[in-house]
Amino acid sequence: MNADGTTDWPNHGGAWREWRAAMGGTRMHHGWILAGKSGLGKHDFAMAAARELVAQTGIPQPPGNHPDIIVLTYGAKNDKEARAQSDGKKFELARSIRVDQVRAMQKRLTTRPTMGDRRVVIINPADDMEVSAANALLKSLEEPPQGTSFILVTHRPARLLPTIRSRCRTLRFPILSDDQLKAMLSASGASDGDQMDVAIRAAEGSYGAALRFSEQDLSPVAALITGLLTKGDPGLTARSDLSRMIGPRADRARLQAVMELAQAIAANLARNTQNSAQRAALVETHSELVTLAAQAPNYNFDTGLLMLEIGTLLMRAAPASDPAYG
Repeated sequence: MNADGTTDWPNHGGAWREWRAAMGGTRMHHGWILAGKSGLGKHDFAMAAARELVAQTGIPQPPGNHPDIIVLTYGAKNDKEARAQSDGKKFELARSIRVDQVRAMQKRLTTRPTMGDRRVVIINPADDMEVSAANALLKSLEEPPQGTSFILVTHRPARLLPTIRSRCRTLRFPILSDDQLKAMLSASGASDGDQMDVAIRAAEGSYGAALRFSEQDLSPVAALITGLLTKGDPGLTARSDLSRMIGPRADRARLQAVMELAQAIAANLARNTQNSAQRAALVETHSELVTLAAQAPNYNFDTGLLMLEIGTLLMRAAPASDPAYG
């Protein structure tokens, strides 16, 4: 964080100006949506903005967790995982923010804030709330308790209920430039070279994605994906190579990075091709990859079979995979 209390993300300047202009106004809005793709530092902004909002003259603020900043995010998947969490062990996260989490938060709002007369609730990512959780939250947004503000971090604002969007003010976060990504990756300790170049190209302006790609050493994987999308698999080996390169016991983070990489390369090729039929094929492939990425964590996919399925989707977009008629 900078000396002035702002975050040090280079794409946050506009959001801070708008936030502080609102704070200096006659009436601060009680609901805010921080919108932009994943990996743009929206959570960092939410935490810094929340601390600024709850701070009051004459009341010393704690340096760590703040009792008047409530953060709702993914909880444990089930009771078994919750026990593992309470024991300090690794645990599996749920795929959504659940209604019981929202209701527990609402119970806390019936008491006064701990340190002053302001409190902030951060929900991240708000677009992954269950429908029942979103409906429960709507009641608090419609009649917010005195001194309570809500900050909803969202990567896909269109997935929020229209009634929630209408009750919040939106701050939009722009993507990062390639130069900004390179500087941030270098500052994180990433080595310059082909791997960083691949990470920056594939990340499409997201530092979070660029960091994941850089850490996963995906340059060879990117080359295979590009080949499948542009040339298909004429030798019937590329899909097997992709499966072998990912590995039979790839963890969730690596699988997510590979699927995000495939989506990014397909989207980039679609934007740059002049062939309308090829563009349509790439757009369809991108859509199918997004669907597969959403489904994968909910099923017990064999990693090898999953990579073969991804490879098959990729090769369908290649001109070489079009059937020939004679």
